[in-house]
Amino acid sequence: MRALPPPISLSDRAADRVRELIAKSPKPILGLRVGVKARGCSGLSYFMEYAEERKKFEDVVESKGVTVLIDPSAIMFLLGTEMDYVQEEFGARFVFNNPNEVDRCGCGESFRVAQPEGKEPAPAQA
Repeated sequence: MRALPPPISLSDRAADRVRELIAKSPKPILGLRVGVKARGCSGLSYFMEYAEERKKFEDVVESKGVTVLIDPSAIMFLLGTEMDYVQEEFGARFVFNNPNEVDRCGCGESFRVAQPEGKEPAPAQA
């Protein structure tokens, strides 16, 4: 039986930046928690936070020396996503290249994924 690919992967730039941030933390950090929340005009928004410990049912992804914990309510929204870190003229930020996105709001804060035919979107866990 073939193993499933991880729900999320990190670019080299994202992994480097996450390692830098974790190294600067004043307390021990297990990794980075990634999920989605119901927010914004398109319905969903990504969130990231330091993870000091693994929560029940979280998926754990080891990518390029970084531990990423995936909120269980977000896995289906994140399948196939690559997290990148981009530096632009006026700042730097993490970017999620998500193949499941079908729409993104004008400001880029929130996104929408396709729903199975006949199904209403389920709100993400906050």
